[in-house]
Amino acid sequence: MSTMANIAVHASGTATFIPLRQAGPKPVAKVQTRCTACNLRELCLPCGLSGSDAARAEDLVYTRKRIKRGDTLYRAGDGFNSLYAIRSGFFKTTLMLDDGREQVTAFHMGGEMLGMDGIGAGTHGTSAIALEDSEVCVMPYSRLLEMAQSIPTLQNQFHKVMSREISREHGVMMLLGSMRAEERLAAFLLNLSQRFGARAYSRNDFQLRMTREEIGSYLGLKLETVSRAFSKFQEEGVLDVQQKHVKILDADKLREAMGRRL
Repeated sequence: MSTMANIAVHASGTATFIPLRQAGPKPVAKVQTRCTACNLRELCLPCGLSGSDAARAEDLVYTRKRIKRGDTLYRAGDGFNSLYAIRSGFFKTTLMLDDGREQVTAFHMGGEMLGMDGIGAGTHGTSAIALEDSEVCVMPYSRLLEMAQSIPTLQNQFHKVMSREISREHGVMMLLGSMRAEERLAAFLLNLSQRFGARAYSRNDFQLRMTREEIGSYLGLKLETVSRAFSKFQEEGVLDVQQKHVKILDADKLREAMGRRL
């Protein structure tokens, strides 16, 4: 580990920190892409900011961090210091059950925020693990609070992001509490479709980053049940599934499946 003024550049096995600013007598290479030029800006925390407020929001990002597939951004029980905006890649958040099993609590993609579970208790309640090589923007929470006091638009946007996270959790509760297996999978795929579409990717042709087992953990289903539901949709001409490659052939039928009982 080497340090230069207030910037620490790590080359550990789990992540690589990319400094954003010059520090000390020697120059440190700056990251070329800023918030104002990021193609995920409209989905991220700086969304809605303009003019001088947008320029000031650049200082929210302390550094960027690269996470290799399978590595952990933070673990349950770690102290909470920062929020993380996913610039590229895909993550799952998990918690460990009393019987030792891992429970997937969410899947996160580019433009979404990680780390908000630590705001209340001061420690993270879940672990965030990269499902593919990823990069996040690190935003110290203390800096966010300080800037939000002088930039009302930023404060409003942060509240919207938190509200979106609460709505997501309510949606998961509905999946687990009131839907059958086929309905849960249909809702999950339609949600992914909508999120990919919001990022200018195909809504009907995408690659799953997670395994069937991870999908089952998230939806509260056994692996065999998830596989049967995929097979049923394929037999009915709703999906074309080739391992992790999914094509939605009939979105209307997939939506209808959300109201159909097995």
